[in-house]
Amino acid sequence: MEITAEVLVDLHHRMVRIRRFEEAAGALFENSEMPGFIHLYVGEEAVAAGVCATLRNDDQVGSTHRGHGHLVAKGGDLSRMMAELMGKATGYNHGKGGSMHICDLDLNMLGANGIVGGGIPIAVGAAFANKYRKSDTVAVVFFGDGATNIGAFHEAINMASALQLPAVFVCENNEYGEFTPRRDTMGVDDVVDRAAGYGIPGVVVDGMDVVAVFEAAAQAVARARGGQGPSFIEAKTYRFYNHHGVQTLGVKYRSDEEVARWRERDPIVLLEERLLALDVMTAEDIEAVHRQVQADVDAAVAFGKESPYPEPSALLEDVYTVGGVR
Repeated sequence: MEITAEVLVDLHHRMVRIRRFEEAAGALFENSEMPGFIHLYVGEEAVAAGVCATLRNDDQVGSTHRGHGHLVAKGGDLSRMMAELMGKATGYNHGKGGSMHICDLDLNMLGANGIVGGGIPIAVGAAFANKYRKSDTVAVVFFGDGATNIGAFHEAINMASALQLPAVFVCENNEYGEFTPRRDTMGVDDVVDRAAGYGIPGVVVDGMDVVAVFEAAAQAVARARGGQGPSFIEAKTYRFYNHHGVQTLGVKYRSDEEVARWRERDPIVLLEERLLALDVMTAEDIEAVHRQVQADVDAAVAFGKESPYPEPSALLEDVYTVGGVR
């Protein structure tokens, strides 16, 4: 895919939508206006935006517990997303999925997943179905560095390699599994080294540079779509906030200096500097995008707050199936 001015503007819009949505969700969570826990994607926007901008609507996406950004980048409806996070009946999953199980099958977003690495075998299953049907549809799966330590990752990536499935593995390496540094849990510096053991080509990209992510993803997706099998992308990125929501919850595991260093490489700011330097957008254009997206997010928050909770009578709907009939 050629990186045109239109592509750059699209990448910027996707990232701003993620950032504004997540900041709003984080504020609601801190104010106890949202149940459960949320895992914010702030800081990692370039990965979801760069990858999803290369996909078609029929391409599938497997996600993680930190999955809001993936759905937003795939084109998710902000109002239905916010309502779902609030547990409301108008949400994507009628308020029963919440943050860690949100999905939109119309966009082929196969769902966030509360189990670390749980989305990997699901996406590989979708890739198997694509090949079985002789389709050129591609399945992409996002996961963190910590997920490459579990058995399901190795079983799934081995299957994808052995059967040459149309899959793209995207590791969002933010250097932490919950509160534990990556260096304490694995003996390799680059997670992508693990792909070589399965004969899968891999690349390391700057996960704070959306253009770099886009270029790597475009190549991997084209390879999968052309029947050449799976690829592995390791995007080195960073989450600006704590593992759960925004507050540290009394756990201090990163230095203020470390967080500040990464914040200096804010992926949205980096792209906006490029847009200005290339005369693709003006400062006024950029501000207009932020204003419009913020208005959309404000409307989504209002929609969520005004929406009703599910009725008690709907408790078992969408939960169990018997004999194939809901």
